[in-house]
Amino acid sequence: MKKSRILLVLFLALVAIPVFASSDGDLGEGQTTLVIQIGIILFAAKLGGMLAQKIGIPTVLGELLSGILIGPYALGALALPGFPDGLFVKTIAEIPVSPELYGIATIASIILLFVSGLETDLGLFLKYSVAGSIVGLGGVLFSFAGGDLVGVLFLGGSFMEPRNLFLGILSTATSVGITARILSDRKKMDSPEGVTILAAAVLDDVLGIVVLAVVLGIASAAGTSGGDVQWGRIGIIAARAFGIWLGITALGLILSKRIAAVLKQFKHASAFSIMALGLAFLLSGFFEREGLAMIIGAYITGLSLSKTDISHIIIEKVHVLYEFFVPVFFAVMGMMVDLRQLASLEVIVIGLVFTVISILAKVLGCGLPALFTGFNLKGALRIGAGMVPRGEVALIVAGIGVTNGLLDGGLFGIAIMMTLLTTLVAPFGLSATLRIPGAGTRDPEASGESKAVDFDFPSEDVALLVTDTMAHELQAEGYYVRTMDIEEGIAQVRRDELAFSMRLDGARLSVQAPEKTLAIVRTSVFEAVATLNQNFARLKSDFDPASIQRNDSGEVGPLGRSEAKAVCPSCVALELKADTKEGAIRELLELMAGNGLIDDTERAFADILERERSMSTGMQHGVALPHAKTDAVSAMAASIGIKRDGLEFDSLDGQPARIIVLLTTPKKNPGAHIQFLAGVGAALKDERRRGQILEATSAEDVIRLMGV
Repeated sequence: MKKSRILLVLFLALVAIPVFASSDGDLGEGQTTLVIQIGIILFAAKLGGMLAQKIGIPTVLGELLSGILIGPYALGALALPGFPDGLFVKTIAEIPVSPELYGIATIASIILLFVSGLETDLGLFLKYSVAGSIVGLGGVLFSFAGGDLVGVLFLGGSFMEPRNLFLGILSTATSVGITARILSDRKKMDSPEGVTILAAAVLDDVLGIVVLAVVLGIASAAGTSGGDVQWGRIGIIAARAFGIWLGITALGLILSKRIAAVLKQFKHASAFSIMALGLAFLLSGFFEREGLAMIIGAYITGLSLSKTDISHIIIEKVHVLYEFFVPVFFAVMGMMVDLRQLASLEVIVIGLVFTVISILAKVLGCGLPALFTGFNLKGALRIGAGMVPRGEVALIVAGIGVTNGLLDGGLFGIAIMMTLLTTLVAPFGLSATLRIPGAGTRDPEASGESKAVDFDFPSEDVALLVTDTMAHELQAEGYYVRTMDIEEGIAQVRRDELAFSMRLDGARLSVQAPEKTLAIVRTSVFEAVATLNQNFARLKSDFDPASIQRNDSGEVGPLGRSEAKAVCPSCVALELKADTKEGAIRELLELMAGNGLIDDTERAFADILERERSMSTGMQHGVALPHAKTDAVSAMAASIGIKRDGLEFDSLDGQPARIIVLLTTPKKNPGAHIQFLAGVGAALKDERRRGQILEATSAEDVIRLMGV
């Protein structure tokens, strides 16, 4: 692995030298620079995200910090060959990155909010959990007022000053990804506190978008009036902004099924998913034209489609674009942070005060209303702590504030500091409150302590198949499946008052659910397994695997050098002693173990037999290819056994196996597993070659004839 990493670095360096050395000054130079910038951002953001995940913090923070590191206020300003002013340079007044790069970040923000809208539980927002709605509303009001007052205190101006209002919006957002992970780890996802937090977070997202629309209207009114407060004009523009948001949202929800029906006319899932994203871009442009933020249009498009039967398909198909663009967005947001501003005592003081007020606003704003909705002090503290972390929406709003000239570099740094600190502090606060013993509700029976049920499957692939099938069938019955944390495999399922959470961890599916919901959980898992069993039974009965082998034109699949090295002469048995399939497999494995190619013979044996139970690897014409992807080996290894009088191997044509090629490859890095099997299988279709192998008197001849 180390050798491959060194080679990768050398390769990238060799590629970079001519790129950095050339600068021809024409129109293509700007495009070339943009391409190089995107490449560097992708590497930096992904590495930052991986490091963040390894130390237990959200990947978004790693991507943000990587942007700060490579940005124009840090390493991006260093002179390089071909880039005398640095690779990332400030080109326009409002933002410290090129317009082209910021344009790509804008596209990323639209994709991010479009997916957020698709994942919003609209039914939960409209009718589920009064407690969640009250808690969410309290958190928004306290946070908005607290953020605005920080602006009034340190920046001056009135409560209605646009930049003070923007600080209020920044404080309202809630990111529940990290909260969901902690609740899942503590088996509290479906506790009253967990359900209330998730319900309140939905309300926060929606109200945050509404407030942003109104504040942008107010900012527009203040800008056109030359700074004088004209309350009548401000009221009209704010009402217009709210009216546009409400009207378009209502229209989108009313027409959502018709929109979905039109999109499905494009037949293919990829096609109508891209068209849905196209609608998000169109509506985003419309909102920007009307003086509102693009992300509002993107969010409304996703929200409108969230209850349609194609929402989960769109999320799945757009996920690749999401994974590409969104890290770029957070890295670009990091690039906009002026480290010199963060070194200012004034910025540090305001940032720390803003952070403390933001934390207290959520704890009090969400905790106090919880006391009036059936929770005791313990439960209220847990809810308040769970609502503390800010996230993606706060960063997007901060970027909008910068481009609109409402936030300068210092205020943007303050916003970033608050987002980082609240996200880092939240896990400790929530974990501490969850460790307090006792129920969080006044009524012990209402605490509805959830129970954890684990379902262990034979492999990760089977677990993933069952989980996907289960989610699909639940969605078909009207349940809403919301992905809380893609990286951790956490999702919440709910319909009306029924709710449970799922977490996929390798080959284990862990479900947390209240007692009354366990029957639904068990039935859902059973039906998913039954559906898969039925489909696989049809596959085995209605599909003839031998037809794959028959329908060929004598093609040969050549083996590469790495596959050819998988078999050494000392791993060839010219006279197998075993008389059974299991005995032959064990004999070949022991031959490989004797040559130091297998770490755990018993593990490899069990994995190969498990593969045999799914479908025999006995092919035709006396050939068998037993194989498995297993943790018992660290590199591809194979052995060959010759049994001239043959042995029973459950072959497709019923004939005994005479040539047995056994292959083991690492489960996590199978390499050319398929290519090896295809190459050997194609070579052994030649009757003349098979005859020569059976008559061979040396291991070297067998390997030569086999093509390995």
